[in-house]
Amino acid sequence: MLTLSSPLPKLRWRAATAAGVFTAVFAMLLTAPSAAAATPADATPAPAFGSIEPGEAFMGAGALIHEGEDPTGGEPVLPLDTTGVQGIDISHWQGAINWGSVRNAGIQFAWMKATEGTNFKDSRFNTNYPAAHAAGVIRGAYHFARPNVSNGATQANYFASNGGAWSRDNLTLPGVLDIEHNPYGAMCYGLSTTQMRTWINDFYNTYKARTSRDIVIYTTASWWNTCTGSWTGMAAKSPLWVAHWTTGSPTIPAGFPTWTVWQYTATGRVGGVSGDVDRNKFNGSRERLLALANNTA
Repeated sequence: MLTLSSPLPKLRWRAATAAGVFTAVFAMLLTAPSAAAATPADATPAPAFGSIEPGEAFMGAGALIHEGEDPTGGEPVLPLDTTGVQGIDISHWQGAINWGSVRNAGIQFAWMKATEGTNFKDSRFNTNYPAAHAAGVIRGAYHFARPNVSNGATQANYFASNGGAWSRDNLTLPGVLDIEHNPYGAMCYGLSTTQMRTWINDFYNTYKARTSRDIVIYTTASWWNTCTGSWTGMAAKSPLWVAHWTTGSPTIPAGFPTWTVWQYTATGRVGGVSGDVDRNKFNGSRERLLALANNTA
């Protein structure tokens, strides 16, 4: 098993993952029985390549592990689409960031990892969060969900108490629930679609009670449609942040009328950030982004 226990640039990890895919597939061809029994997708453990340790997940990590390249089959965006209101999302994997250079590069907003599960805090959050604010970047925090380790309310409380709080200061966005392919095991975390809907709703209700804000949902169409059963119950409550690394328009999960934020590449480049970084576009003007930040939308 390829285990990445130290922070590595995403591009390097993608290359390691691709090599692991080839090795794993070749080994399967040599050792697989002639008539293997079909196995439900959610019962299949994570592939034995490109694995990461608990606490090391980042936006898109689960999709990279389960699908090998990108969340929904699109190609990396080249050249980058830099029109509209641009943003990034980051975690400790990006290392030290010069936020003044990020803002000067035209980046207007950034969400950064704060927490994961019930006991992991991103090691660079307490540095990145105030530094982005000081540079004039509209900032927000995200929580990497692990629905198999606790109920939704417990994780929402952990997030709200460790970086996910909100204030009306013209530079703070509502928190994000990163709910995607499980990078540590079965795609849907071993939950049924009904259980997953309950988990998400509990997280939403608890976070709103703590902060007065609707949680933003980050996901892919493939994960949402599979693991929630194409649930429409969050469409009227949560803004959608969809991951689809492609040109044109993103594929959005069932039930959501449109996207609010689109993560269109995982291999972007931005001044002030070393190596690859996820790039995102807001669906609207800067004034609408500020309305989302200040809860006046």
